[in-house]
Amino acid sequence: MKNSFKYYAEKLAAFADVSRDGYAILTADDRLLCANRAFMDVFFVEESKLIGQYFSDIMRNAFHTSKGPRIDADNIDAWLNRVQQLRRSRDFRLFEVDLVDGRWFLFSEQTMPDGEMLLQTKDITKQKIMEQHLNEHARRLTDLALTDELTQIANRRSFVASVQSEITRCSRQQCAMAFFLLDIDHFKTINDTYGHQAGDAVLRQLAALVKRTLREYDIFGRIDGEEFGVFLSQTNRETAEEVAERLRQLIAHEAFFIDGRELNITLSIGIALARDKTSFEQLYADADAALYQAKHSGRNKVIVAEYCIIL
Repeated sequence: MKNSFKYYAEKLAAFADVSRDGYAILTADDRLLCANRAFMDVFFVEESKLIGQYFSDIMRNAFHTSKGPRIDADNIDAWLNRVQQLRRSRDFRLFEVDLVDGRWFLFSEQTMPDGEMLLQTKDITKQKIMEQHLNEHARRLTDLALTDELTQIANRRSFVASVQSEITRCSRQQCAMAFFLLDIDHFKTINDTYGHQAGDAVLRQLAALVKRTLREYDIFGRIDGEEFGVFLSQTNRETAEEVAERLRQLIAHEAFFIDGRELNITLSIGIALARDKTSFEQLYADADAALYQAKHSGRNKVIVAEYCIIL
C-alpha cells in the first residue's frame, strides 16, 4: 500500500511538473516548500534559488530585478505590509496578477487549517488581451455616441445631458450660470458658394478655436448644423458678456483658409442667464430669443436676453 501511495504521489508530481498551470506550497511561516516549473516561470528564478525562500524575499527580489509580478509601488516594504493583510485573510482567495513582461495570471490561494498554503497560477493573457480589446471597442462606441463626428466636441445629446446635470448642481448651490448659443453668420452662403466640404472645414476650425478659448470645465457642444452651445457655471452677467465678446472677436479676427482661399467668418451670440428653478429648455429658449435678436439687428453681435434674472 505504501508503495502504491508513493507511486501515485510521484505520478501526481510528474503531472504537476509538466502542467501549464503553476503550483506551489508555502509553509505556515510563509516559506516556499515546493513548486512546479510553471510556477517558477512566473518569477524567473531557478528552483535552487526559489525553494526555501520566504514569500517576502521572493517579492523583494521581483521588485528589485523588475522580473516577474509587476509591483506598482515606490516602497516595497509598504507594499508587502498591504499584501500581508490580505493573504490568509480568507481560506480561499482569487486575484489577477500582471507580469512585467506583459503576461497575466489568475492566482488562487487555498489556506489549510494548519496554515500551509497551496498557490495555483493560470495564464490568462489571451483572455486579458481580448478583454482589453472589448473594453477599448466599448470605449470607442461610447465616444461615438457622445461626440460629434465632424467637430470632435460633444454632440447635442451629450451636451444637453451635461448641462442638465450642471444646472441641477448650480441650482442646489445657488450659483450663477450662463448659457450661450453661437451661430455662424451666413453659413448657408458658405456652403452654397464653396461647397459643403468648405462648410465642414469652417465648423471644425471654429470648434477647435472655441474649445481652446474656454475653460477646461466649461461645457461646449454642437447642437445642430452651424449652431453651438456653451454653458458656464459660476458665471455672472458681466463675465458672461466678456467671454462671449472675446469669442465673437476671436472668430471675427481669425483667418479661415479653405483650399487656399481666405474667408471672413463672424458669429452671432445669444446669452441666457439663470432664472429661479431654471431648466435647460428655458435657458435654450431665452438664448434662442437673444440669438434671433442678434441675427436681425445686424449679426456679428452679442445679445443678452433682457428678461433673464441671475441667481
